[in-house]
Amino acid sequence: MHHLFDQFEKIDRDQRFLIECFAEMLEELGEGEIARKLPWLHQDLPEDLPPSERLAQAYSLGFQLLNMVEENTAAQHRRATEEVQGLEQVSGLWGQTLRQLKESGLTEEDIAEHMRQVRVEPVLTAHPTEAKRASVLEHYRSLYLLLLRRENQMWTPREQRRIRREIVFELERIWRTGEIYLRKPDVVTELLSVLHYLKKVFPNILDILDRRLLQAWVAEGFDPELLNGPEHLPRLSFGNWVGGDRDGHPGVTAEVTRQTMGKLRQHALDLLETQLKELGRRLSLSEHRQVPPQELVERVETIRSELGSLADPAIQRNIGEPWRQLVNLMRLRLPDPGEPLGTQHYRRSQQLMDDLQVLRNSLQAVGAQRLVEVDVHPVMRLVQTFGFHLAVLDVRQNSAFHDRAVEQLLQAAGFEKTDFGSWSEEERLAFLDHELELPRPFARLHQRIGLEADAVRSCYAVLTEHIREHGEEALGALIVSMTRSASDLITVYLLANECGLAQPGVGGPACPLPVVPLFETIDDLHRSPEILKVFLQHPMTQRSLEIQRQRRGDAIPVQQVMIGYSDSNKDGGIFSSQWTLYRAQEALVEVGRECGVRVRFFHGRGGTISRGAGPTHRFLRALPHSALSGDLRMTEQGETIAQKYANWGTAHYNLELLIAGVAGATLKHLHQAKEAHPLEPVLDQLAESSRKTYAELIGSEGFIEYFSEATPIDVIERSRIGSRPSRRSGRRSLEDLRAIPWVFSWSQARCYLSSWYGVGTALEGLQNQHPEDFQRLCDQHLKWHPLHYITSNVATSLANVDLEIMAEYAALMEDAEVRERFLGKITAEYHRARKMMELLYGGPLPEQRPQVHRVLDSRRDALRVLHRQQIGLLRKWRELSRAGESQESELLLTHLLGTVNAIASGLRTTG
Repeated sequence: MHHLFDQFEKIDRDQRFLIECFAEMLEELGEGEIARKLPWLHQDLPEDLPPSERLAQAYSLGFQLLNMVEENTAAQHRRATEEVQGLEQVSGLWGQTLRQLKESGLTEEDIAEHMRQVRVEPVLTAHPTEAKRASVLEHYRSLYLLLLRRENQMWTPREQRRIRREIVFELERIWRTGEIYLRKPDVVTELLSVLHYLKKVFPNILDILDRRLLQAWVAEGFDPELLNGPEHLPRLSFGNWVGGDRDGHPGVTAEVTRQTMGKLRQHALDLLETQLKELGRRLSLSEHRQVPPQELVERVETIRSELGSLADPAIQRNIGEPWRQLVNLMRLRLPDPGEPLGTQHYRRSQQLMDDLQVLRNSLQAVGAQRLVEVDVHPVMRLVQTFGFHLAVLDVRQNSAFHDRAVEQLLQAAGFEKTDFGSWSEEERLAFLDHELELPRPFARLHQRIGLEADAVRSCYAVLTEHIREHGEEALGALIVSMTRSASDLITVYLLANECGLAQPGVGGPACPLPVVPLFETIDDLHRSPEILKVFLQHPMTQRSLEIQRQRRGDAIPVQQVMIGYSDSNKDGGIFSSQWTLYRAQEALVEVGRECGVRVRFFHGRGGTISRGAGPTHRFLRALPHSALSGDLRMTEQGETIAQKYANWGTAHYNLELLIAGVAGATLKHLHQAKEAHPLEPVLDQLAESSRKTYAELIGSEGFIEYFSEATPIDVIERSRIGSRPSRRSGRRSLEDLRAIPWVFSWSQARCYLSSWYGVGTALEGLQNQHPEDFQRLCDQHLKWHPLHYITSNVATSLANVDLEIMAEYAALMEDAEVRERFLGKITAEYHRARKMMELLYGGPLPEQRPQVHRVLDSRRDALRVLHRQQIGLLRKWRELSRAGESQESELLLTHLLGTVNAIASGLRTTG
């Protein structure tokens, strides 16, 4: 508790400092009335302040300052803990992970051997959950750096005052800019945001990550030579969905995908050019002070003869400095992203890595090991991580879209029966198998045959062209969302074959890119093992996995499987979703083992608890045995990208959590036999019970009307926070609504329905019917990681609920009978869930989890003001909309969106 108190004291102190700076800025701009309504300075403000756009903006900025202070305090606390108590004292990082592995009996050789097999790939997506504009995020980053500068004790009082004035200036810049999008961003705008992290953040923290691993390694008394060089370290790479994810997104065209790959390639090559230029500047070794090894001399001469006169400037620039000459030649051989590849250019990033290996060998041969570690290894690490592509681009499309594309191909080819989407699974598989054996296409190459077929064919043509020119390095997977059957996956082979993406192979065509199922709903997750087994046994899958295995150099074929947290939660509630995902992973791993394939899971986690978020180290520890195998893909969505990676200190902390967590869990699983936990059948029962309760609520007559009126869903669907539509096809149904606006609207109304509803009834039923099982649950819930991950997330969600505010949103519903029925059910279930969770935790939640509740307490007063303003505005906006007053309602909408943004800032979450 002492450390918690120290942190809270610092948070209070730093927050007050920033808010005072903010108030000073407002006063100077003539906004003194708003300054006097800041709740962090004035505790006795009424909660029913009249609506004001400027006040909502001020509260939003105030929340951002609080978030920033908490982030910085956490970082400073981690540093102090490691310095005073040791690296192993911070949960989830390398120090603790290596200590635990050592104590479990693993040797340094065991750990090092598996370390090089660890592969982590965060995938950045543009799901519409980032409400702030990119320019505003940049200003907040500058403000954070000023807060960091202020931590330094070296400044004189005069210098401290100067830092304070710079903070006031930056706050004014933010205040004058305005945070929210006034129109929906396009894909290009979203790509620019992703590129910021890929260019300016991740490359700069790779070396920090590696150094922290080596520090922890040496601290445990391990031999540093075992991790000497990038090939011995865990692999980090990045994925990207912006410009490739076209599921329900008409704005992602083939041309957008082409431009996206071009921009990623351009920035990757710019990054490498900058790094090689700096490397050449550093490696000023003279042949007069050390004799150049023969390997170096021969490599310089070989490249020189290949390039002819093109090499002369690179050689002449540094006569007598062959190490620099080789780096100059490497720069010359980098491709020009805007020009066709010449014979002198590297075609693959591995060729650059080979030359860097020659450079490394030549430095080691003259005893310059320190220069290798400081200068060459970081560049090799960049090439290993970013290649010539920066991040692999996934292409995602919905299975129903593919069905319509096939139907249009059948119509173009003159087939009599063309309703492919309604065929039985047996008919679909028989047809696909027959057609995959035939070389003829369904339609001419440039023939226009239908919206869906044309879109798929043009997309695959772009992918085929890129593979022909640059190889597969830049491409991730072909992901099929809403995978309902094996034929949904094999259909992609048919389309790839039709478009020339498939390659001829021994025994038939093969697909060079992984075809990946995305299992999203509860029902699909239950069926997923059977679907995967049929798919893995298909001849084209086996051929495709084999060519992919050979290209990557894997020991056995690898099948990627994506599992969705968002729709499974919207479908069944949190307990059912989390436990069904756990069971599905277990079964899918077993199917892969039976088929001689390693399953690589791609976790589609969102930014909120309802959509799979939760502490990274707890998430990784809660995964089933063998579900990692040292290899993890995971989406990073919306506002979580900024929260995790906007600032370098937070970025390397979150990536270290991820990499160390994957390594630790993998090694633990490899050296411990899988054992069924005795409580697994109990969780099966709880998952089903909670699902029934949740499904009964959302399936009740009148529930859609309640949801539509008792939450600001109609405003959120009009927001400009992402280029993607909030509904997959535009139909007004719960099934068609994306999980993001579903979760976003419940959080704005302070209900958080899908992240706790049903849990109370399930636990109460267990306690009444099987008290001995409930007691075992209480005994184990902090010890068994899968259970603790679920219960801690439920407890956090319950803490975020505000019953009073929730009831005021419900009052927006005009039908009193429907309103009272659903509000009564939800309120009763909340009390039930809270009571049962307190029995699990052994006391009141605020006492058992003080940090969570302290964070919420610091936001409560300001949030209540905003909620009440939003409710009043929402009521008026709906009245104007119904009356047809479109101009006036549109003006009010901008104000409403400001409250949405401000509340999201306070809750640190959108959807």
